[in-house]
Amino acid sequence: MSEIKVPEIGESITEGAIAKWLKQQGEAVKQGDVLLELETDKVNLEISAEQDGVLTEIRKQEGDVVQVGEVIGMIGEGAGAAAGGTAQPAPQQEVAPAAPAAPAAANTAAPSNAPVAPAAPDDLNASPSARKLARERGIDLRQVQTIDPNGRISHSDVQNYAPGAAPAASQPAAAKPQAAPAPADNPAKPVDRFRMSRRRATIAKRLVEVQHTAAMLTTFNEVDMTAIMDVRKRRKDKFKEKHEVNLGFMSFFTKAVVGALKAFPLLNAEIQGEDILAKKFYDIGIAVSAKEGLVVPVVRDADRLSFAEIEREIANLASKARSNSLALSDLSGGTFTITNGGVFGSLLSTPILNAPQVGILGMHSIQMRPVAIDAERMENRPMMYIALSYDHRIVDGSEAVRFLVKVKELLEDPESLLLEG
Repeated sequence: MSEIKVPEIGESITEGAIAKWLKQQGEAVKQGDVLLELETDKVNLEISAEQDGVLTEIRKQEGDVVQVGEVIGMIGEGAGAAAGGTAQPAPQQEVAPAAPAAPAAANTAAPSNAPVAPAAPDDLNASPSARKLARERGIDLRQVQTIDPNGRISHSDVQNYAPGAAPAASQPAAAKPQAAPAPADNPAKPVDRFRMSRRRATIAKRLVEVQHTAAMLTTFNEVDMTAIMDVRKRRKDKFKEKHEVNLGFMSFFTKAVVGALKAFPLLNAEIQGEDILAKKFYDIGIAVSAKEGLVVPVVRDADRLSFAEIEREIANLASKARSNSLALSDLSGGTFTITNGGVFGSLLSTPILNAPQVGILGMHSIQMRPVAIDAERMENRPMMYIALSYDHRIVDGSEAVRFLVKVKELLEDPESLLLEG
């Protein structure tokens, strides 16, 4: 017999959710066959069979949250059913609406002198480690409060639980509010209800956390894109012919950001406790919209790359994002982020920080607008609003404004990017 375990994924990932079983219980498998897809906060992974045999047991069903190292199935010896045969899938777990969990099971698992927590409902949204700690400490999970926007109780929520801070079970009026019951079906008001993907839930949680922990402000400016558009018009064909990649706007903005970060290094830092970690390398995250939600793959050592190398790397990462084949290494360790809402038509926005980074630059649509050239002349110019969101805890307003002005100056004089970018 061989155990199917959730593999080690990365330091920052401790759990995932089973997205889909690709093999059925009782089905024959060969070494290397993909058994299931695991959805994590950052990437989706395929878990393969480590030996030939039969998938004899499926312990966790689609949608279940599992921990790294947890056994989720078993492979035994034998022939089994062929794929597409008559093997039946593992029965889905059902929640009995009126039958509470038997308290005797909890009592036998705990020492006689240990506190025993009431059995939590099966549909309570709590991680396995949170349930385990609650059982050990005799804590009723229904009394534990969480800051998770999705209401999921984590291990740290249980660890920080103070009995005096939670309402007593005998005071229903002050008890923690339960989720509102689903409205009765009304054929005249059709709705679709579906569970958030793990990645979407994580994005939601982290965006809320950033706004709770960072002193985030946004400053704006505008860039005259005339010079860049002129360079692209004159050079794009030869550039494509020589490098086999298009000359886009992102390479110009990446180079401009690197130049500005060198002039204002606190925008390339992060806060660790009471320390500031100033980074001397430039790994620039490029936000990409994918099916499962926004992801931010990282262009490594952008200061050492040519325009063509930056464009090629961005195209490669975007392709991997849309095919859901990004690796964890593609997403970790960025020092600053660029996001381009202009591709969707955004004229102006305030981007949210990508923690633990302290700066993010937002690009927007290019629009022809009348610009005063001097006291006598007006011209229509291709203009773009740019926005810098920053963490005011370590970046002063004047520094943020000057950073954005530096980006503007470099973009309006593309030749300077060769020297300072």
